[in-house]
Amino acid sequence: MTAGLPASSADALPWAVAAAVVPGASGPGAPLLPLGGGATIVLALFALGATLLAAAWARPRGPRVGADSPDAGARPAWRPRALHDRVAGLLARAGLPRVPVALFAALGVVLGLASCALVLATTGVVPSAAIALAAGTAAPLLVVRARAHARRRAHRAMWPDVVDHLVSSVRSGLSLPDALEALATAGPEALREDFAGFAARYRATASFRVAVDELKERLADPTADRIVETLRLAREVGGAELSTVLRSLGRYLREEQAIRNEVEARQSWVMNAARLGVAAPWIVLLLLSTRPEAAQAYNSVEGALVILVGLVVTVVSYRVMRRIGRLRDDRRWFA
Repeated sequence: MTAGLPASSADALPWAVAAAVVPGASGPGAPLLPLGGGATIVLALFALGATLLAAAWARPRGPRVGADSPDAGARPAWRPRALHDRVAGLLARAGLPRVPVALFAALGVVLGLASCALVLATTGVVPSAAIALAAGTAAPLLVVRARAHARRRAHRAMWPDVVDHLVSSVRSGLSLPDALEALATAGPEALREDFAGFAARYRATASFRVAVDELKERLADPTADRIVETLRLAREVGGAELSTVLRSLGRYLREEQAIRNEVEARQSWVMNAARLGVAAPWIVLLLLSTRPEAAQAYNSVEGALVILVGLVVTVVSYRVMRRIGRLRDDRRWFA
């Protein structure tokens, strides 16, 4: 109870202040925002926040410099194409190098707006619609990341066979370009198209350097980078130990793959638990929001706060679980 005010006045005071700030908030349980203009305001603010986050993500991380360096106080220059290049690289790693980045971004926007409209029309809960907008917009990015990860896992199991074929070709007297071209017909099925592209590029330019550079960009894999750079070095400086080096690399790749498979099998329950823990509460929220009284409660100030706290807890918990169960991938040192 507030001093000098009756109980009824004290209880109504916060909602009088809310009514002055948000039209239509006349009492406990009142909607946070009208579903018409309020939804537009919320979605506009969310779009602004998403734009700022994307701008921050696009800013490149400059190289570390020492305190005594003349560039120690300099900040990295803004590169507008940094975000474009990162998305293009992700599409290439997922095996979709011909998909334009603009089309990919437009797909995310369309899915986000469609998800937002569907949730808003079904439940009428503005905070849930904003979350649906974010989820729908991020869905293509998550799918492409999962595809890139699955593609890298599949290729990781094929590289020992590729190395064995190269060893056999080198020992039989084939030149390095011919050994790589032979992989277009005798190599693993999933990699034949990439090596066929190398063969076509080499026949068109007669330049081994240009052809292997394009092959590295098509494969976009750290193991492929190591193999290609080994072949490039052997062609440029020569040497009689190429087959020995390739055999050692193949043996190392098989041992690494066996260890990684065992660790991933043991950690898979962590990732599955993380995905289940993320999806379950929001499915329950959508089901509850179909009831009119629940939709009215979630559209209030308290309901929006509950959804916001739940969103923060969900994101933080999922990131922690992924960090626990994730294995670090190799970096492309020779990209």
